[in-house]
Amino acid sequence: MDINLLFWKNEGKTFLSRLRIWFSVLDPRSLFSSDAEIKNAPSIIGSAERNLNYESSVHAGTSDILPTVFRPQAFFPISAPLVVASFLPHTMVKSALLWQFLLQSYVAGFNHANRNTLPDQGLKTSLKQGLLIVGSVAYATCAGAIPQIVMRRLRLSSPAAQMFFRSILPIPLSASLMYFNVVVIRSEESENGIQVFDTDGNSVGMSKAAGTKAVQETAVSRAALFGTTAAVPSLVLFLLQKGRFLQSPLLLAPIRHISTAIVLGLMIPVSFSLYPQLGTIKKENLEKEFQPAAASGPLFYHKGL
Repeated sequence: MDINLLFWKNEGKTFLSRLRIWFSVLDPRSLFSSDAEIKNAPSIIGSAERNLNYESSVHAGTSDILPTVFRPQAFFPISAPLVVASFLPHTMVKSALLWQFLLQSYVAGFNHANRNTLPDQGLKTSLKQGLLIVGSVAYATCAGAIPQIVMRRLRLSSPAAQMFFRSILPIPLSASLMYFNVVVIRSEESENGIQVFDTDGNSVGMSKAAGTKAVQETAVSRAALFGTTAAVPSLVLFLLQKGRFLQSPLLLAPIRHISTAIVLGLMIPVSFSLYPQLGTIKKENLEKEFQPAAASGPLFYHKGL
């Protein structure tokens, strides 16, 4: 078992412990570390389990250094302006499509780079994976702009329609599209299986059941992240307007933008902590060929991110 996975096995057993780790891991200052510094980190520190810079910059399954823009600590700085812009009340369909395309493309790249993969495969992209990424981004871009497209086509301008399409519909839409993004881009894990380990860290084979579980857990956490980010700012603005705390309409946009960025920043470590990075799967949920290996306890798998 890779030392990165051992770190999560020992340190990430509870939600609070994982949340504490992620708050430390997501420090964007580590993005300025060079590849040489990252590779030499374990030998310099003496134990990679204590080196969060190493843990946050290296793929847990392959030990390859992740592209800088797709490291966990880069997720907020890059995605925050894209999320804020995609939630703007666009009057033009083209601008809505543009920001949805940028957001969905980045999230797709992040999901792909942080997927579960074998050491001999590395972070290379197959033709099938490339097609899945392109198809997923194209579909999610169009679906994400549905509120603007419908309002433009039907010329909806009533307050009720404005509230529904700009404040209510984006909540389930954002959550479902991010769930879809993960499931499609990481579908090969469900189809081909992922590596599972026994309690001693020895690989016992490739399990499709574990692959499906890993993908579903990641998809749920991503849906929670973006669904909450869409919901809370709308709720905050609704309560402020209802309670007449917000007297000037000019403050609506800044408050929405700032609250969206704050909620996203807080929800990233929370969503990453919902499930352990080193997941477990019980004997009864495994394929028959893994039953003997799971006789002494559950098997482990790398969930991905």
